Amino acid sequence: MTNQYKRILLKVSGEALAGEKGAGFDEVAMRAICEGIREAHTLGTQIGVVVGGGNFWRGRSSGEMERTCADKIGMLATIMNALAVADQLEQLGVPTQVQTSLVMPQVAPVFTRNDAVRAMEEGKVVLFGGGTGCPFFSTDTASALRAIETGCDIMFKATMVDGVYDKDPKKHPDAVRYEKLTFSEVLEKKLAVMDGTAATLCRDNKLPILVFDLAQPRNIACAARGEAVGTLVYEES
Repeated sequence: MTNQYKRILLKVSGEALAGEKGAGFDEVAMRAICEGIREAHTLGTQIGVVVGGGNFWRGRSSGEMERTCADKIGMLATIMNALAVADQLEQLGVPTQVQTSLVMPQVAPVFTRNDAVRAMEEGKVVLFGGGTGCPFFSTDTASALRAIETGCDIMFKATMVDGVYDKDPKKHPDAVRYEKLTFSEVLEKKLAVMDGTAATLCRDNKLPILVFDLAQPRNIACAARGEAVGTLVYEES
């Protein structure tokens, strides 16, 4: 079975890289995620990746630190994660390119749309580090922005939950999982899919989002093939 999507943007939380360790890198967890990316890559899917920084830094819970400073530290954390995931993918035989929103030539080239698209078309997995490059924006927003800029067909949001629920399934055993949702429903019901800025950006640009469980890394390839996993969020035409 071939891939359904030509080009995808995969958002992975920093916490997912921490695995059972809870912080930093869990080598087993990171390798499993990268093997899932490799499987999707073998289908011929062009892949961009945004990784959060929560395994190192949570800027919004940094106490008394000034928010702009805290967010800059968070941006640096996402660049560390992008480099680490790229290294693991390269070890698995997957060619990569890291691009950052911050100018740091000794580390990686700065993001440009043309360079990112060219790298994807060459078969490289492109990892976008540094978020949007601006404070007060989440990596959800960075993911939506990069997906739209590079012409992705869909954004995969890989989480630790198997979709979107009407309430927190960890606290409420009777929580109901949605198979499909519109962006209007997400915003009206204030469902925990992503922050409002990212959701609005996706809605306005008709970029669908698929939310699924990364505890099963093969879900990345399953989703790329168009199999029924997680919850699809879309904009009604």
